[in-house]
Amino acid sequence: MKDQAEVLRRMAHRRPAAATIQSQARVICVTSGKGGVGKTNISVNLALALAQLGHKVALLDADLGMANIDILLGLTPKYTLTHVLRGEKLINEIMLEGPLGIRVLAGGNGVYDLANLSQRELDLFSASLELLDEQFDFILVDTGAGIGRNVVSFALSVDEVLLVTTPETTAITDAYGMIKVIKQRRSDSSLKLVVNMAQAENDGPSVWTKLNTVVGRFLKADVEYGGGIPYDQHVSRSVNEQVPFLLAFPNCSASRGITSLAQSLAGSTISKAAPNRGIRGFLSRVYELLQA
Repeated sequence: MKDQAEVLRRMAHRRPAAATIQSQARVICVTSGKGGVGKTNISVNLALALAQLGHKVALLDADLGMANIDILLGLTPKYTLTHVLRGEKLINEIMLEGPLGIRVLAGGNGVYDLANLSQRELDLFSASLELLDEQFDFILVDTGAGIGRNVVSFALSVDEVLLVTTPETTAITDAYGMIKVIKQRRSDSSLKLVVNMAQAENDGPSVWTKLNTVVGRFLKADVEYGGGIPYDQHVSRSVNEQVPFLLAFPNCSASRGITSLAQSLAGSTISKAAPNRGIRGFLSRVYELLQA
């Protein structure tokens, strides 16, 4: 097998110096306190909604236990980040093209493999991925559910987190648990609550208000309201057909909700002085947390 460090070094040398990079992608982690709340569906359709708004979007499937972005999009990934880490493929060679030009990156075990890199190898690997900062406006990272180490590491490694929940009591309780972990370890994290499968128009704001009140009282923090996605039978139909609901049923209530969320995100800004901006900052922090 090729020497990993040497291959990574060659990949890095193909890239321009970091100082020449003109922009940094907004890396947003999409996560949840429990499974079954529609997190991955939100990730996929949000990526498409941002693309419809004219943004260049990449979607990283980092749900190591239940990776299924490819299923929702009807894609079959042949290579993952693991192949990039091993020096067998370049980042462009593992990206799959999805609808509306979005790019999908399968994480595989590559995220776990980050913990086994030396700092020098990580620097070289990160440099090879800076291409993503040049190519994309948004990089959405779809994580697993719960407060496991790898999921929390992702959430703590970005400046923007979308926390998906539903109006169910158990989902709200688990969402609070995730908020607590994030805010206690990184109080400056921008955390937005997205209420999925809202049965009534006021479900989203109601869930957010109640949860944010508890967060303020016990954690002395706050959570922004990202938006609500209505419960919509078209969503399950689209999953069965392996076509995202935004494309299969563009006028349904769920599609209108996800479009509104995309417009809100696209219209917001994040401080350019934030220390973890871009894909390199994200990967460096993930590495540090996995090493701890």
